[in-house]
Amino acid sequence: MKKFFEDIKKDVKFKAAGPGKKLNDDSSKSPVVQSNAPAKPRQAPTEGAQRAGAAALARIEQHQRPRLQTSQDAIRLQVKKELEAEASAMAADQKLATSVEGSKVTNKDPACFSVSGVYFTCPLTGASLTKSEREMHVKEAILMRFAEDPVEASIMMIHTFNKDREKVKAAVDIISKYLDNICKNPTEEKYRKIKVSNKVFQEKVNCVEGSREFLQAVGFESKTLPIEGEENSEEFLVLAEQEPDKLEQLKESRDRLQKGEPIRAQLDRRPQAFRSSPHATRFELPPDFYNLTAEELKREQQLRTELVEKNAMLRTKAMREREEQRERRKYNYSLLRVRLPDGTLLQGTFLARERVAALYQFVRESLADGWQPFELVGPGGQKLKEDEEVALNECSLVPSALLSFSWDAAVQADIAAAGGQSPTLLKPELQERIKTLS
Repeated sequence: MKKFFEDIKKDVKFKAAGPGKKLNDDSSKSPVVQSNAPAKPRQAPTEGAQRAGAAALARIEQHQRPRLQTSQDAIRLQVKKELEAEASAMAADQKLATSVEGSKVTNKDPACFSVSGVYFTCPLTGASLTKSEREMHVKEAILMRFAEDPVEASIMMIHTFNKDREKVKAAVDIISKYLDNICKNPTEEKYRKIKVSNKVFQEKVNCVEGSREFLQAVGFESKTLPIEGEENSEEFLVLAEQEPDKLEQLKESRDRLQKGEPIRAQLDRRPQAFRSSPHATRFELPPDFYNLTAEELKREQQLRTELVEKNAMLRTKAMREREEQRERRKYNYSLLRVRLPDGTLLQGTFLARERVAALYQFVRESLADGWQPFELVGPGGQKLKEDEEVALNECSLVPSALLSFSWDAAVQADIAAAGGQSPTLLKPELQERIKTLS
C-alpha cells in the first residue's frame, strides 16, 4: 500500500513537470508560460491534518497488509499447540481414571472395592473359583472323572478342551460314523479298524483333544498291524467284535457324544443384602470387571485424547451406535443393586450380556414371597420388562447400576383389602448376613 501511494506521488510530479522535450533538442530554455492571474501561494498543511493523515495511513497498512510469520511466531504457535495437546491428554487421563474406576491404572486397597472380585462355581465339584482358577480347575475335575466314567470324561474333554466348535462338530460326526458302521456291520472287521495315519483321521479326529480317549473308552485298542502287500506295519485302533448288548452300549455312547456340551464354570452372583445407605450409588469395582488388557488400555487413553475432536464432528446415527457398542464391549460383568421398598439393598454380579430376565429371576429367588409380581426401574426412570429379550449392557446397566423395586400396585391393593400384611422382603438367609454399606 505504501508503494501504491509512492507511485501516485511520482505520477503527480510527472504531470506537473510541464510539456516534455526531445532529447536531441538543443534548446536549453524552457518555454515560458504566461498567465495574467496572480500566483496563489501554497499553504502548508496544519499539524492536526498531518497527524490525521499519518493515523489514516497507519490504519490502512494495519488492516490491509498481512502480518508475516516470523520464525519466533512459528515456534510460539507450535509450543501453544503442544501445551494444549498436553493439557487435553492430562484431562483425558483423569477422565479415564474416573470412568474406569482407577482399577486398571492405580493400585487400590482391595478393602475399598464394592466386591472382592468375580467368582465362579465349578459344576462338577461345587468349588468357588476366581477367574484365574476356573479353567484349570474344570480341566482337573474332568480328568478326575476318568476313574469313575471314562466315556463321560472323554466326552467332556472333547467339548470343553477344544475352543473351535467347527472342528469339534467335524470330529464328532466322523466318530459317530465309525460307530454307526460298526453297529450296522458288527461282523465286518474292516469297520472295526481305524488306520491312525489315515489323512481324514489325522486332520479331523486325532487333532481334537479327547477324541482318542473316547475311542479307547468305548473299547478301541492301539495295535501295530502289518499292511497287506507290504513289509511295513502301522498303528491301528482296533475294536474287538461286539456282543449285542455291547452294541447297544456303543449306540448309547454315540448319542452321549452327540449331545455333549462344554463344561463351564458358572458365575457366582454372590448375593448380598445391605442396610439402607446414602452410599447406594457408590461403586468401586475391581479389575476383574473390565475387559481391557494393558495394550487396550493404552488405546483407550488415545481414544479419550481424541474425544474433543470427535465431539466436534457431525456423527451419523450409525457412527454413534458403533461407538456405543464399543463402550459396551469394555465390560464383561456388571454389579447391580436393587433398592427394595424398605430401603434395603440387594446386590448381585451378572454377565454384561445376560438378559434382563436373569435379573428378575435373581431378585425373585432372593425374596421371601417371590410369587408376587413386581417391577424394576433402572436409572433415569427406565422400566425394565422381564419378558423383553434385551441384554443388560444394552440397557446401560454396565458396569454397575442402582435399580428401584416396586410391588405390583393392583396386587398390593387386593392384599390390603383382604386384610393381609405387607410381605417379608428378603429370605432369612440373606437377612442374617445383612451388612452396612461403607
